[in-house]
Amino acid sequence: MNYLITIIGPTAIGKTSLSIALAQHFGCDILSCDSRQFFKEMKIGTAVPSDEELASATHHFIQNKSIFENYTVGDFEKEAIVKLDELFLKNNIQIMVGGSGLYVDAVLKGFDSFPEIDSQVRDEVRLNYEEKGIEYLQNQLKQLDTEYFNFITETNPQTLQNPQRMMRFVEVCIGTGKPYSSFLNKEKNKRNFTPIIIGLEAERSIMYERINQRVNIMINEGLLAEAEKLFPNKDLNALQTVGYRELFDYFEEKTSLDFAIEEIKKNTRRFSKRQLTWFKRTENTVWFDYLTDRKEIINHINQHFKS
Repeated sequence: MNYLITIIGPTAIGKTSLSIALAQHFGCDILSCDSRQFFKEMKIGTAVPSDEELASATHHFIQNKSIFENYTVGDFEKEAIVKLDELFLKNNIQIMVGGSGLYVDAVLKGFDSFPEIDSQVRDEVRLNYEEKGIEYLQNQLKQLDTEYFNFITETNPQTLQNPQRMMRFVEVCIGTGKPYSSFLNKEKNKRNFTPIIIGLEAERSIMYERINQRVNIMINEGLLAEAEKLFPNKDLNALQTVGYRELFDYFEEKTSLDFAIEEIKKNTRRFSKRQLTWFKRTENTVWFDYLTDRKEIINHINQHFKS
């Protein structure tokens, strides 16, 4: 039997160090499912593992794409499953780690199945967006699928600003006459592994302090120069993320540098709350305090192999 040890939790909680310790113990590889760390142009602002950490275990899906590529969660799912099939031939234990809940779910469960949508409906939805803007799509989704609108408002509000995702939600509602959420959580793709899901957490004050410290480290390591280099491409989808948007406002002289840095900290703290909200609904997760002794976590994992 194959096992995929999956480490989840909010940003800056210590997932990377735990994944490396477990990879060294079990002699296996690490798959990253952090959607921001895919892009090679975004190193400091996405807290990519250090060169020393990357050398401590074999990592996959870190800085393997360019911000100029259109890379979706569906693309990642396909590539990750192919990579896992390859890795399981060498070792029936592998590790996946990351803070992007949608990407974790894609690998663990696969995607829901949606019917084909008539091209006329898709064209009409796109035209409405182009003429009336993202707020029109938001209001449409709120009317057509209040349950799903409220869910993403609470768990991942950035999605409400993503035109592609919003157009997709609305076109499914209109094209099928059913709420988008009615197609979710149906029978998923079968996987050739058993997930062992480990969550890391800490008291909120500790979590926030770790985030503040991480942002300070990023600034000291050269985040400002990295963001400045990316600034000409600020409208790319990959760059619509915390740590870069705030500095882009500074470059446009909308804010001061000190204010931008405080905004990065504040928005990252908000992001961590949304991550926890998402991950807390992940079934069969065993949560550990971030300071838990590695041996205790390894013992927990070993119990799965015996059962």
